[in-house]
Amino acid sequence: MTAYRYRALNPQGKIVKGVQEGDSERQVRAALRGRDLRPVDVAVANRPQQGERQGFRLAHLFTRVSAGDLALLTRQLATLVDSNMPIDEALQAAAQQNRSGRMKGMLLQVRSRVAEGHSLAYAMAEFPQVFNEMYCAMVRAGEHAGYLGPVLEQLADYTEQRQYTSQKLSNAMIYPFILCGVAVAVIGLLMAFVVPKLVGIFAHSQQELPMLTRVLIASSEFVQHYGVWVVVGVVALVVLFRRLLRDPGRRRRWHQLLLQVPGISGLLTAVDTARFASTLSILMASGVPLLESLRIAGEVLTNLVLREHSAEVAERVQEGGSLNRAMQQSGRFPPMMVHMVASGEASGELETMLARSAANQERELEMTLTRSMALFEPLMVVMMGGLVLLIVLAILLPIFDLNTMVN
Repeated sequence: MTAYRYRALNPQGKIVKGVQEGDSERQVRAALRGRDLRPVDVAVANRPQQGERQGFRLAHLFTRVSAGDLALLTRQLATLVDSNMPIDEALQAAAQQNRSGRMKGMLLQVRSRVAEGHSLAYAMAEFPQVFNEMYCAMVRAGEHAGYLGPVLEQLADYTEQRQYTSQKLSNAMIYPFILCGVAVAVIGLLMAFVVPKLVGIFAHSQQELPMLTRVLIASSEFVQHYGVWVVVGVVALVVLFRRLLRDPGRRRRWHQLLLQVPGISGLLTAVDTARFASTLSILMASGVPLLESLRIAGEVLTNLVLREHSAEVAERVQEGGSLNRAMQQSGRFPPMMVHMVASGEASGELETMLARSAANQERELEMTLTRSMALFEPLMVVMMGGLVLLIVLAILLPIFDLNTMVN
């Protein structure tokens, strides 16, 4: 059966949309009429829309789903498969449970492929924006080994852990960004609207104004005349910078520069190496061969330089070297991780040691972020207070001078 997208009129005359399975378009139209719906448009779910080039499938149009939605879907599939439900029926049940029309259509398309005799991993691979290469490799290994249910459980745990880590990083950065934005906005409003009215009485006086007051007046005039253009210029620079980084060569040079900045380098390395170790651990625990696991784990790294080093590690292992020695020779992996990998190779518990290493990296990263935010927040408050103090002093100094002259 094939999944069809439809638009139809309900008895109240309103347009309703959805996904319906059927052997043909005629059968779907008949099924819709049986539900008191008058079909307006029925098309195969992955058929190109009008104006799109042929062969441009739904897989390319489907946007990425959130980690939470993917974890929930994986958990549902794992539960259904563990209950000995056939895969096609599990996909059908998951599609019925999902409220998103696009997700439902995607799941029904996967079910159609499975019903045609394809493996679940093959069907999922047609939607790379949803199921990445690591996900499909683990599902493929689980199908071959006959442990699809436990593998899906591991995938759900992994996805939830990645979501939790990402949320912690995002939450740690939200407050500083808001604080910076509020500080810039307050100072900008003071300079554009409040300061001109307060210091205007000094601008045309014959009195020699203090240097701080003159700087404040000049800064206020600059913000009034060019503040909007400065904001537009900053936005344009950010957009231009993002466009320039689309080129792989420029993006690699930028990533190389980031790895040379003290502080930022350690943070980026900790994030990527923890992701590398965690991905490698879950792949090997699912039965994926080491070389393929190394290749896939390297693809999850966001920094192109670190990705190249991970590829070199895979090459050295393929040539017969040990994993810990290859990681040590790259010089990009933390020494603690290298030692734990060496211990895992010696004891035959490489997957466990990789998972522990990733957990240690994530804990250290969380502690580093906590310390940084604990220092950053009071620093921003002090800086903002200092700027306000300078503005107040620039306004009060001429007043003090006038009082002195009068006396």
